Amino acid sequence: MLNEFILKLKSRNKVLFYVGAVSLTGALVCGLLAMLSPLEVGGVRAWIKPMKFHLSLAIAMFTMAWLMVYLKNQKAVRRYSWVVVYTMIVELGIITYQAAVGQASHFNISSWTNAILYQAMGLAITIFTLWTAYIGYLFFKQKEFPLWMNQGYIWGIRLGILFFVLSAFQGAHMSIINQHSIGGLDGGEGYLVLNWSKVHGDLRVIHFFGMHSLQLLPLLGFYMIHSKRSMQVIAASWLLFLVLLYVQVLKGYPLIG
Repeated sequence: MLNEFILKLKSRNKVLFYVGAVSLTGALVCGLLAMLSPLEVGGVRAWIKPMKFHLSLAIAMFTMAWLMVYLKNQKAVRRYSWVVVYTMIVELGIITYQAAVGQASHFNISSWTNAILYQAMGLAITIFTLWTAYIGYLFFKQKEFPLWMNQGYIWGIRLGILFFVLSAFQGAHMSIINQHSIGGLDGGEGYLVLNWSKVHGDLRVIHFFGMHSLQLLPLLGFYMIHSKRSMQVIAASWLLFLVLLYVQVLKGYPLIG
């Protein structure tokens, strides 16, 4: 059954399938290095951050590969797929390289080289996010979908991409203040693997939950929420949760504590 799913996913978008596969392999390699290498950055195993980014990208790319087959404008889909390839080579390449040399990839302006690499990452992720926003626009614009697709699934896809894009742009808040902690400095005690602060507010929390709307809402639409109105209510409730979570972070409170 897994083999059938993999083959079907590959047939939907071969480019993004391979991007996801390479990223998943990168996550496994980085996870192994995190266990074997004593190298640390900011008191955390250096390879944990690239592991998380590789895994996050793999999940996002497999999701987009699955969903974009429903768009009639496949020319835009092909362009988007190659934009992903080029921007993620920059993004993940720099994150992985900086981990290998024991440097922070984000908020690192300690030298001209580090500052330029950080700016290059920012440019790459901005281009990727804008193109993803365009794909979301195409989903909203398109009125006809396969007959078997219920309105809950269609709106789950639309709103999932919208929330993903908004949460990606929310990452600019971290860039503006040059850290992810609110109410204190980055570092210190954090949750296992995720490393979200246990002491201060952490903008990565809202970033995580918001971006995974890309999987949550379409899955709810496919399996459970089949009407447009119900999906919009669920999405509005999820958005309220994200806003309240954001307020909690801005007040300097950790996720739990």
